[in-house]
Amino acid sequence: MLDIRIKAFNELTILELYDLLQLRAEVFVVEQDCVYQDVDGKDKNAWHVLAYKDKTLVAYTRIFKAGDYFKEASIGRVVVAKNQRQHKYGYQIMEASIKALNEQFNETTIKISAQCYLKNFYNQLGFKETGEEYLEDGIPHMAMIKH
Repeated sequence: MLDIRIKAFNELTILELYDLLQLRAEVFVVEQDCVYQDVDGKDKNAWHVLAYKDKTLVAYTRIFKAGDYFKEASIGRVVVAKNQRQHKYGYQIMEASIKALNEQFNETTIKISAQCYLKNFYNQLGFKETGEEYLEDGIPHMAMIKH
């Protein structure tokens, strides 16, 4: 069972902030071999969805209410630790993120910028492709919407 925490930036402990930045760097920078500016200034406006298993951060997203990132509410920086992916925690962290946007901000339309290879994963969560593929930090992405 995952311990899911949802916090505004100023509610994060130093350890939680360290954990989320470490996990994002492990996957997005090291594993995906993508040099980019992960600490982009947007974390301060986001709500952070952290999923812990036995006191170890295993999955994470950041969520934004409408207007704080896109015109619509959004979910980004979706990440699951490589050694935990067999447990399907991506579904749990996304479902918690969608629920948080619905319950805390009354948001039902959600936009994401998804890595193209994860299209089927997001389709299973109710997201539909919109527009053409594009490169973001050298990785093929697509915009997807859930109503």
